[in-house]
Amino acid sequence: MVEINSPDTPTFEQRLARAKFRAWHRGTREADYMIGGFFDRYHATWGEAELEWFEDLLAEDDVDVMAWGLGTQVVPERFRGALIEAMRKLDYVDIPR
Repeated sequence: MVEINSPDTPTFEQRLARAKFRAWHRGTREADYMIGGFFDRYHATWGEAELEWFEDLLAEDDVDVMAWGLGTQVVPERFRGALIEAMRKLDYVDIPR
């Protein structure tokens, strides 16, 4: 049996830090801006459920996440809701020139 607060269980803050790193190191600049920018814009308001959603999203292929964010593919049921709608706004993407 694993304790909920065992030393091996990352804290919420550690999970956020890991999610931030994974969001900004996707492999392409476009995915970094879209997924990392989304994290930067919205993570401060997240609770456990939102972080779990984002961690699950990070496990998906970039091309799929970007297509869902751009509205070019149907979003799977498990990712539908307010967070994907916020991602679709793309008002958080600041592309440097």
